[in-house]
Formats: sequence, structure tokens, C-alpha cells
Amino acid sequence: MDNVSGVGVIDKAVMVLDTLEAGPTTLAQLVAATGLARPTVHRLALALVHHRLVARDVQGRFILGSRLVELASAAGEDRLIAAAGPVLLQLRDATGESAQVFRRQGDFRVCVASAERPVGLRDTIPVGTQLSMKAGSAAQVLLAWEDHERLLEGLRAARFTPTVLAGVRRRGWGQSLGEREPGVASVSAPVRGPSGRVIAAVSISGPIERLTRQPGRLHADVVCQAAQQLTDALRKAGD
Repeated sequence: MDNVSGVGVIDKAVMVLDTLEAGPTTLAQLVAATGLARPTVHRLALALVHHRLVARDVQGRFILGSRLVELASAAGEDRLIAAAGPVLLQLRDATGESAQVFRRQGDFRVCVASAERPVGLRDTIPVGTQLSMKAGSAAQVLLAWEDHERLLEGLRAARFTPTVLAGVRRRGWGQSLGEREPGVASVSAPVRGPSGRVIAAVSISGPIERLTRQPGRLHADVVCQAAQQLTDALRKAGD
């Protein structure tokens, strides 16, 4: 998709917002990601803060602002959540396990859509649940494609290693065994926004007894297919 409209200041502001789609970002990271001059990025970021399109977190990093949530609500729906419902139901039925979509919000990942296994032993994660970015296959996926500085920050005190994240990038999916909770296994794959950045993770989770100690071998293909369905839906919405 062509991201150049011909109106320079708008194009540059959109570059800043596109970069923030991946999560909290320092000024130096914004400069590196956009390729714009530092004074230009600083001026644009502060102007976007003034209009609440961008905000600052407790560490002073830039994040997407509350005005974007208001605009999305006014537009009528969140495209990811709207598309997630039927995809998660298909994923749950195909695997027999609870299925979720997670987004990163600061230092947490938040469940924004869920389809629970209707009966039997299951891993229940209600919509709105905040979980750590330091454990679990969804956290691995949401961190694996970050830039070097953010990746190093995310690995501090994490229950997974750089080698694990390298494997996630190579395979295109992640798995975990008891990382987030003893006895629970999961498999996750990345959902990408129209810009190509990873903006969410699709997951299934359940007891290790059912998913086995190699849950990716059983379910990675179908989880990746679900993630691709959501990526395609977001791409069509952005066209």
C-alpha cells in the first residue's frame, strides 16, 4: 500500500503513528524507525500529544493516545475484534482448546477476544484479562519481532530466552509449557496490521496433558492459519 499522500506533514505524522502501533517507543526509537530528523520527530510527537493522538507512559515513552480509541469507537467497530469472533470459534472447534487474541498494552498483554472450550478442563482467559509480557507463547510472539533495544528490555526477567525468540521468528509461531501457569501449554502466531507490523497474537491454550509437551507439532499449522485470516481481514479493511 502506498503510504505517501503528497502532504508531507501528514505523511510524517502517520509514520510516527505507524511506529507506535508496535508499542511504547522512545524518541530515539522513533527517529530510527521513521528515518526523520530528530527535531522533526520531536515536534510532530509533541503536536500529536497535544491532540491526544499520542500520549506518554510513566517512563516518558510515546504511546498511542486515547483519542484514537475514541475515533475507533465513533467509526463503529474495532476491525480486529470484529473479525476475531468467527476465526476464534473455528480455531476452538478445530483444536478442541480455548482460543484467544492478545494485544500488547505497555508492559502487559490483554485478551481482546476469546472463544472458550465449552466443557471439560480448560484454560479460561476472559476478555479484558491482563497477563505478563514475560511468559507465555503470546508474549513470545508479541516480543519476537520488536527492534533490538525493545527486545532486550522485554527479555529482562522473562521466562523465555533469546534463543526461544529466534525460533519464533524462524518458524513463525511460538509455544510454551508451564511458562505462565504450571500445567498449561499454549501455541501462538502473529497477526500483522496493514503496515506489516505485528499488532496481536492468536493463541490456543489448555492442559499439557492434552496439548502434550510439543503443542506446536499438533496445532501450529491451524493457529498460523487463523492468524493469517485475521491479518488478511485487517489488510482488506486498510485498503
